[in-house]
Amino acid sequence: MNGPWDVRSDCTPGCAVHALPPLPATGVVRRSAGFAHRVRRALTDGARMAEPPRLRAHAGALLDALGIRLDGPVPGTGALTCPDGGPGTLLVVNHISWLDIPALLAVEPVTLLAKREVGGWPVVGGLARRAGTHFIDRTDPRKLPHIVRELADLLASGRSVAVFPQATTWCTADRGAFRRATFQAALDAGAPVRPVTVTYTQQGLPSTVAAFCGEDTFLASLRRVLAARALTVGVTAHPALSTAGRDPGLDRRELAALAARAVLGGRPARSVPPGPVAAPVRDAPAHV
Repeated sequence: MNGPWDVRSDCTPGCAVHALPPLPATGVVRRSAGFAHRVRRALTDGARMAEPPRLRAHAGALLDALGIRLDGPVPGTGALTCPDGGPGTLLVVNHISWLDIPALLAVEPVTLLAKREVGGWPVVGGLARRAGTHFIDRTDPRKLPHIVRELADLLASGRSVAVFPQATTWCTADRGAFRRATFQAALDAGAPVRPVTVTYTQQGLPSTVAAFCGEDTFLASLRRVLAARALTVGVTAHPALSTAGRDPGLDRRELAALAARAVLGGRPARSVPPGPVAAPVRDAPAHV
């Protein structure tokens, strides 16, 4: 355990397996070259990479170079955030892979909240820094109140932020539990909370090949992804949960539970057009 937000996952690199026969070596080599080219182009953009249109384009190009199809809200439609002119939206997302990040950014560029270690990862670290990721140090419990205040300030300023409240990765989208600290920031800022589910399939078959768990390394994970045939990442936006003018009884514990039920509950995908957020659904079935 490295800090107050860290949890232990029983998922290991052995969980990550292909649902279809992997590509032959020639296909992997072609993808590798295309991915390296796209990474170079993104990095040479420098600080301009954080500009929303460029960030969305680079994220989509990285997925395309890896042969990954994006199945989710139409990029550029603002389907993840709640554009009401008030606080930003807190996107709470399950965590399976480093690929979750480009998948989200390809739909809608937002500020990412990530552990400090991500900034040192090969390839992903450099891209994350240039994308404007907000890194946090989870090793010191005394810093947790400061991190919550910092996140609340970001949301209150109108910036939408994506967080992974499971605090670690799991091989499928229905496991783990949500830590509650980031939900306090949404309550403090009066910011809507948008639950988002990320899933991976290969030709419609559930797949764990993209999972990045346990003692796995980025390069080992990248090799599996490069060889994955017909990989699709699904991004499902669930109805937003309102915290503005909330019921006094709605605290971070209940808000986290409501979000977790939506994200981890395996509900069918539903289209969520931009507009007013929904009130919390209090009769959601128990799951976590």
